[in-house]
Amino acid sequence: MFTLLQPLLFLPQTIITFFRIIKTKENMSNTQVYFRKVPTTYPVNGEHIEVVKTPFSADTVELADGDFLIKNLVLSVDPYMRGRMRNQTKKSYSPAFAIDAVLNGAGVSVVLRSKNENFKAGDYVYGLIGWEEYTVVRAAMAGSFQLRNEAKDSGLPISNYIGVLGMPGMTAYIGLYKFANMKAGETLFVSAAAGAVGQLVGQIGKINGLHVVGSVGDDSKAKYLIDECDFDAVFNYKTTNVAEGLAEHCPNGVDIYFENVGGKTLEAVIDAANNFARIVVCGMISQYNLENPEPVHNLVQIIGKRIRMEGFIVGDSAAEYRPAFVKDVTTWLKEGKIQYKEDVAVGIENAPEAFIGMLKGKNFGKQVVKIADA
Repeated sequence: MFTLLQPLLFLPQTIITFFRIIKTKENMSNTQVYFRKVPTTYPVNGEHIEVVKTPFSADTVELADGDFLIKNLVLSVDPYMRGRMRNQTKKSYSPAFAIDAVLNGAGVSVVLRSKNENFKAGDYVYGLIGWEEYTVVRAAMAGSFQLRNEAKDSGLPISNYIGVLGMPGMTAYIGLYKFANMKAGETLFVSAAAGAVGQLVGQIGKINGLHVVGSVGDDSKAKYLIDECDFDAVFNYKTTNVAEGLAEHCPNGVDIYFENVGGKTLEAVIDAANNFARIVVCGMISQYNLENPEPVHNLVQIIGKRIRMEGFIVGDSAAEYRPAFVKDVTTWLKEGKIQYKEDVAVGIENAPEAFIGMLKGKNFGKQVVKIADA
């Protein structure tokens, strides 16, 4: 039977090739997320962050010696990124994002083309990637990328390598093993307990014999942590006063506080802290989007209670702890000793809303952006 497609069989090869070129060119783009303006409160999609499509060809983009091209698979969006959305004159442990440049963050990618002897096509890599579909890694940055080919056949989701087996997981591990001085039978309290770091903090605490209590902003998160992650108790800080929650669930006081929130929660913990308590300061997300951060009024108690309160940056200790961290956490995952919940947004174009939602506590688990399949 003659169909509408049959006339194409008789077209000259040059015309068919022309159609193929047009089709290819329509797909020659790289969806990217740009930083446009420094926010004073919560970032706004379209004002502070903008999604654009840039002409791009993965087949022909130029690579110099030492460069390689990657297709980005999964991207981690994390609270610390809000601190990078600042004026570049303000110094911090991580550089400020450049205005009118592509945002970046930790991710797992697959190498498409390479002029670097350490990375070949098909390799999985972990490193600081652009918020984009494709990233050209220049020779100067190549050394910061790690091969993660074990992700191909580990049986674990590839997104685990930017979460529980990535920077957030290592943050929990280092925070507890290096700074908390855990002793079996002590009470550990963790805020933002269902987040990327908090859910693992609580489970590592249980593995080490601690009484673990968490705070979250949603009853479903509390139920998950108790039912699936073996927390001893979890309360919703939106419906339960933090001081009252601590009094009920930490009757013997708080020995270790893994700080992710700041503000009034920190103040309540200091009141509930035992002598010689340790406060491990990982983040203060409640303060990141305030023009005037909240004061903490009872810091004087740190003296009388001999509390040790210490901030840390995971990168300072990563090289020392990485081998043990990867071994322990991989084993715990495969043995079912720990669970790890992820909140996955699909498509790089949805990264801005995923990031903003995470800052507002809308995510349930580690916020991940799935960009593409391998």
